[in-house]
Order: sequence, then structure tokens, then C-alpha cells
Amino acid sequence: MQVSINWLNKYVDTSSYTAEELAEKITKSGIEVEGVHYVGQPLENVVVGYVKSKEQHPNADKLSVCQVDVGNESLQIVCGAANVAEGQYVPVALPGSVLPGDFKIKKAVLRDVESNGMICSLDELGIEEQFISEQAKEGIFVFEEEVTVGEPVNELLNMDDAVLEFDLTPNRSDCLSMIGVAYEVAAVLDKEIHLPEEKLTPIDKSAEDYINVVVEDQKLAPYYGAYMVKNVTVKASPLWMQNELLASGIRPINNIVDITNYVLLEYGQPLHAFDYDRLGTKEIVVRAAREGETIKTLDDKLRNLKAEHLLITNGQEPIAIAGVMGGANTEVHEGTKTVLLEAAYFDSLSVRKASQYTGLRSDASNRFEKGVDPNRVHLAALRALQLLEEHADGQVLTGSVIVDNLDRSEKNVEINVSEINRRLGTDISAKEIEDILRKLGFDFQSSGEDYEVSIPTRRGDISIFEDMLEEVARIYGYDHLPYTLPVNSSRPGGLSFSQAAVRNIKSFLQGIGLSETITYSLTDQKLIDKLLSPEYHEKDLKAVKLSMPLSEEHELMRLSLLPHILKSVAYNKARREADVALYEIGSIYLGQNEGGQPEEKKRLSCAITGNWLEHEWQQEKKKVDFFVMKGITDALFSYLDLQVDYVQTKLPEMHPGRCARLEIKGATIGFIGQVHPSFAKSLEIDESYVLDLNLEKIIAILDKEPNYEQIPRYPSITRDVAFVVDEELPASHIKKEIVKLGSPLVKSVKVFDLYEGDGLEAGKKSLAFRLIYQDPSRTLKDKEVEKSFKAIIDSINEKFGTYVRE
Repeated sequence: MQVSINWLNKYVDTSSYTAEELAEKITKSGIEVEGVHYVGQPLENVVVGYVKSKEQHPNADKLSVCQVDVGNESLQIVCGAANVAEGQYVPVALPGSVLPGDFKIKKAVLRDVESNGMICSLDELGIEEQFISEQAKEGIFVFEEEVTVGEPVNELLNMDDAVLEFDLTPNRSDCLSMIGVAYEVAAVLDKEIHLPEEKLTPIDKSAEDYINVVVEDQKLAPYYGAYMVKNVTVKASPLWMQNELLASGIRPINNIVDITNYVLLEYGQPLHAFDYDRLGTKEIVVRAAREGETIKTLDDKLRNLKAEHLLITNGQEPIAIAGVMGGANTEVHEGTKTVLLEAAYFDSLSVRKASQYTGLRSDASNRFEKGVDPNRVHLAALRALQLLEEHADGQVLTGSVIVDNLDRSEKNVEINVSEINRRLGTDISAKEIEDILRKLGFDFQSSGEDYEVSIPTRRGDISIFEDMLEEVARIYGYDHLPYTLPVNSSRPGGLSFSQAAVRNIKSFLQGIGLSETITYSLTDQKLIDKLLSPEYHEKDLKAVKLSMPLSEEHELMRLSLLPHILKSVAYNKARREADVALYEIGSIYLGQNEGGQPEEKKRLSCAITGNWLEHEWQQEKKKVDFFVMKGITDALFSYLDLQVDYVQTKLPEMHPGRCARLEIKGATIGFIGQVHPSFAKSLEIDESYVLDLNLEKIIAILDKEPNYEQIPRYPSITRDVAFVVDEELPASHIKKEIVKLGSPLVKSVKVFDLYEGDGLEAGKKSLAFRLIYQDPSRTLKDKEVEKSFKAIIDSINEKFGTYVRE
């Protein structure tokens, strides 16, 4: 929910607080404000101008010379916008003004013609793109209604507004409306709330003469109201309404649609406007859909329906999916003259099923699913009728046609002062609790320490004592609650071995340059079987599906961390962050049995892309490749004091020649490699490398006792040897054999060279190894080193059919 502070100030005064201060107070009360966005910044010397005349520039085809009245004088301004025209009201930056980006407006001469100021677009005035309507994005901005010449544009264009972005939990659907937010802010700030008055001047004609309403299933639609407005004029909605809709994230369309959207945001009650003349009948029938019945919705798509979906019909054919979206056959258009306004209360489960089945997620369905205030349904309709009178020249017919079986009763919750204090560990007095109830706007009856609180229907989330306990706590102030330490604890707390190991691994990965990311545990059908670890490829894995997912993108529990880590890489790339190194430690969920509980496994996954390091001064950079990721892996296992083996393998979604299975003592614990270029392209990322490890297996084999090796006091001896081997023979096979044969004197074996080409026969390659001999208790003699070295060479040659390259 996006909350415009300027709009909010119509109901409750927040002028004594900055946007950031208000956001902090609301967040502390229990509703998180994710961010504060400014529409723009107020500017000086930018006023409304009136274009008195427009002539072609004598020396430029794409420039116009305009005479512009700015109130106290008339200025000649050269303008390059294609849409400038005589008779327009436009924003004008006067000479001496400074536009965003430190762009100073001065008197200038453009192609030998003097220009005194600038006719501006909204973008040039510094208004953020998200708060600019589609039609205003091209060329200069033109006021579509008459405004006062010379008036500053800041208020007209809502440039002094800030928008609070609420992250609402599902239970707080009351704050999906401006009035609901106003109640919340009034309680937090202890301010008086001012609600709009629904005033109408109906004409002497009855709505009942034009429409009849039949509701076949009143459990799914306990309230349906039909209201009639004649002689409307479809045009652009007033600028202030467009500004407030844009600040709330809704695109203005025309005054009729904008008014229904405005009231949706203001009251939290979805409304729908039908073109009455397109209805074809004088009847509205609310009924269940017939199996396989279809409707073309406002997005011009044909939707198939099931019998469990609720429809609005004209008695013959569907004209809307109840609570989700209207039909194209009764859409309001430029020629609409008579509007049938719908205000209804639909069953939340019915709306959710229809929305989920059709894939249509709308602001209306979102509110019906979470529950709307039954006492605001009729009031919202009256408010919309009032606005249609004022801004669409509409004539509202007397009365309305309503089917009403709606339960508007308020719930009562009993609370006790002592019990509240016992639960919260506080010493809140009865007077303070009464003050909190007053701030919340809750009526109550008291008897000593006992209170019976009447819960307004707008707060459908409160039904039990614990709900009221939370209300008292958050308005009292979470930061005012006392804190205590545990007492009578038999032993101090500490990390388990597993927790300490995870913490150490995180510290290590962050130390070598990776950033931690936390991604969703839920994924979709497209990604569920991507980038699985080799140990799971042979298993018949069944992904766990949520019974009531919030969206198709989050309907399955993940089988791998990597797909969403790579989506994080793509997110960074889209924001011009090309060098990304991420890791995540999290759980995957293996569904072993149909309908059974998933088996949860902890894994460590990493992804890198771009440059691993870049030294601009030295003009050198290192692009990530397989060996960078292998180096990270080797360093990690060296830190954990574990020996890992790399076995070349092929996996789906991985590059066939740059992928390896990781094993410890023959058991697969993960994989490493490059993401297949085609899969990377589908994710819109560049060349990327990944690592995936079974963290549970790794932690299980870690040595639980600290150990160390004494620093050697005696020198080491190095020997190098190059073997000519078959191309298919992995270097790791020879390395393992050297370690085995050279133990305990050979402390280290490294591959330092690979050669293929001239001087070697076809199908052969040269692998060079460096052996380091050392004994911690004495100085080795050349004779014993040579003896061991020769024995190793002879054994390798005999076992693998190799020979030493001269």
C-alpha cells in the first residue's frame, strides 16, 4: 500500500512531522514502512504560464517561438517540444530558477532569437517517473483544466508530496484504505480524524425505474447495491485526483474509472461502473457461473469459468466476474452517458478462487479476499456518487436498488488490566488503557479492571483477548515495554557445534569477498527442477506444493537454492551491478511421500559473475572463471580441514565441459561449475559460476576437537616431474597416487603445468607435478628423497602407462 502524505493530511494532520519521522512512528506501532519516496522537490520561480501565441522559429525547423503570459509579464520563450500549442496552460521556469541537476535557467539566444525562460516537462521538473502518467511522459506538460496564471506549480503538480510504502501483513487489511490508514495514524499521533462527508443532490427520478437486482446465492453476495447516474461526461479526472492516484500507484484513465479507483483507495471498498446503455436489459442477476461459461474481461481476454465462480450478469450473459474484473461488453467509454454503479460485498473465498483460477489479481480482488468493512459499502457508493456529480456532471437518481443481508454486528472482546500487565510485564494503569482505547476509536464498558470493548467492523483482525493485548502493547509503545533477563537458568546459553560451524563458514565466505543473500524458500514450476545437486538426480523427487499459495511464483517449496540466487544476480545486473559474488545458507525441502511432510536439508550455495578483482591503477583485472570458483571451494575445504575430490560430470543447466561433482571419501556432497550459457541467457545473466554443497554432510564429518600442526623447524625439499599421459586421464588420479605412495614424507603435491601440442604424440598430454618433502622432526637427506621420488615415478609409470617427459 502506497500512502500519499498530502492525501493523508485531508483526514489527519501530520504537518508537524517529516515523512521520515512519521514513517518511524508508524513502524514502531507495528506496521512496517518499507520506504519513503518523494514525488519531487518544491522549486522556486516555476509558475503556470499561458501560451498566448506560437510561431515557427525562423532559423530552426524543430523550434517554436512562444509568447507566454506568466502573470505579471509576458515572456518570449523558444520551445522545442512538438506538443506545445497556443491556448495551453503550461509550467514555466522563469529566468533565475534552478531545476534539478543544478540546471540554471537564464536568458539566452537560441538561433538568433531571444528566449526568456523554459516551458517544462514533468521530468525536467524532477518528478519521479513512477508519478508521471503515460500521456504526460512525452513533451511538455499541459494542464488539462484552467488554472491561475502565475501560480506556483508545486502544489498543483503535487511536488511537495512524499509517499510511504507500507508492508502490510495479511491481517491488517484495514490499512488497505486511506481512511483505515488515517485511523491508524490518528491513534499513533493522538490526533483527531476528519472523515469525508457524502453529500448528494439527487434528481427527481427513481433508480428502481431503471434497474432490478436479483441475488441467487446471498451467502456469496450478502450485499449488492445498484446506483444510477445519468448524463455523465467522460473526460480526464481533475489534476488533484490524478496526482493522488499516481502517488498510490494507480494509472489515471478517465474521470469515471478514476473515481471508482479513488474511492477504492479512500474507503477500501471496491466499486465498478457499468455503461448502462450497453447493459441491454434492466436487470442485474448475481449467480454462480455455469461450468465452461466464458466472459471477455476488460483486458480483452476470454476467460473460462467454473461453477464455483460468482458472476454478475444482465440476466442473459456475464458482465463481470464478481469482485475480480468487469467485462469488456459493459465497459465505460468516451460515449458513455448513463452509469450503473455497483457497490457489493462478496464472499472472500469465492473471490479468491476466481482470481486464482483466472490468474487475475486486481486491487479489488485483493481487498475482497482480505475482507472489507461491511459498514463502508453503502458509504463508499455515496462518496463515488458525490464525486460523479462534481467531476463528471452526473445526475444521481433518487434511491438505489439494494439486496441487503449483510451482518454489521460488532464483536465484543473482554480485557482485564491486571492480565494485560501480567502478559506484557508492565504497570499500565486503567486510565492509560482507556486512553489507548480512545486513540484507537474503540467504544467500551468498564467495571473495575474489567473492560468489554466493542470492536469496529473496520478492524476485522480483532476477535480475541490476545488481539486486544497486541493493540494495547503497540499503541503504548513496544520500546516502552520493560525488558528482563532469564532467571534460574541452569546453564548459560551457547552455540551448538552446528551453529558455530555455520557461523564460521559465513565469516570465511564474507572474508574472501562473498555477500550473503536470503532468498524465498518458495518457487514456481519453471524453476523447481533446475540446478539440482547430483545426489538428487537419481531420486524420484516430489516437490512439496502449498495448498493455498499466494501466487503461482511461490507455490512450491524449493529443491535448490541456486535458481533464486541467480535471480538475485539478474536483479543486480539489471541495476548495473556487473560484479556479483553471493552465497546463501538455507534449507531445501525434499517431498518424499505424496502429502507427507518434506525432508528439510541445509545447503550452502554460491554464485559469482563479472570480475573477481579489478585494479584500475595497475590496469589489471581478473574475470571470474571455473578456477576462481574452484579456488574458493579449495580455500573453504582447507579452512574446514577436509579433503575434497573433483569428478568431472554433466548436469542439466550446467556447461558440459565445465562442471564437476564434489566428493568426500567417495560420497557426493555437491557440485561446481559454469551455468549453461542458454540457461544463463534465459535468466538474463552473463557468464556465471556456481557452487552447491550439502552442508549437513559436511558438518557431520567435521572434527569436533580443535587441532593444529606444529610449524616445521626443518627445511623442505622440492622435486618436479612431468608425466606424459593419455588425454582422458584426470590429473587428480595421478595426484592421489603420489600422495598415497609418498606418505608420510610428501607433504604437498600440486599440478603446475599442462602441455599439449608439438613434441607430443596424438592423444597425449604432459602434466607437471611439484612434490614437497618435509619431516617435522629432522632434516631429510637427498638419498632418501631420491629413493622415494624414483619409487613414485616407477609406480606411476607402471600403473597408468605413463613416462617421464625429458
